[in-house]
Amino acid sequence: MHRFHVPGMKCGGCLGAVTRAIRSIDPAAHIEGNLDTREIDVSSEATESALLTTLSQAGYPAEPVQPNAQ
Repeated sequence: MHRFHVPGMKCGGCLGAVTRAIRSIDPAAHIEGNLDTREIDVSSEATESALLTTLSQAGYPAEPVQPNAQ
């Protein structure tokens, strides 16, 4: 599971574009988005690097979010 902060994701249309971009490299990817925090959770076989590159190329540069230490 990967979590990313996507600052440019401001609406449902943006989330749709982000989802389509990720599914272009992994059609089986599961994406959940939170527009309030502008974060997405991605379950994918693609590497974090590939996901970040794809998001950037789609116009939605993202940053990995580190899991909270518990």
